[in-house]
Amino acid sequence: MIGEDGSQLGIMSAREAYRLAQEAELDLVKIAPTAKPPVCKIIDYGKYRYEMARKEKEAKKKQKVIEIKEVRLSPNIDTNDLNTKMGAARKFLEKGDKVKVTLRFRGREMAHMSKSKYILDDFAQGLAEIAVVDKPAKVEGRTMVMFLTAKR
Repeated sequence: MIGEDGSQLGIMSAREAYRLAQEAELDLVKIAPTAKPPVCKIIDYGKYRYEMARKEKEAKKKQKVIEIKEVRLSPNIDTNDLNTKMGAARKFLEKGDKVKVTLRFRGREMAHMSKSKYILDDFAQGLAEIAVVDKPAKVEGRTMVMFLTAKR
């Protein structure tokens, strides 16, 4: 049992603890219900809930949400177009996002999937100084996918 000022009141029955809370015109709240014996505290429950919500909100503000941005390529992409896509991916990585590089195949391009893997390798090589390959190139249906993350 913990009093409203934070002092230890020792082990006591639930009735006695409730009576003390009633005298102080506050609430009896189980802080650690799984402990043996359970830990209770005499506090204003509304104020306690408000403080907890504020702490949670503050913690949410500090965390960074990592988004996955996608860059789509095609097997017959030219070097300048590839450099433009690399620039876009570089911006995403510098912002702290992950980049999903997708190489899409259509029609007859499907026959030469294995020959087009070098495009993704070149892409990863071009961004090697700021990015690391999170998941290597993998074929999923009509696409080849690779994930990049910023170096720490």
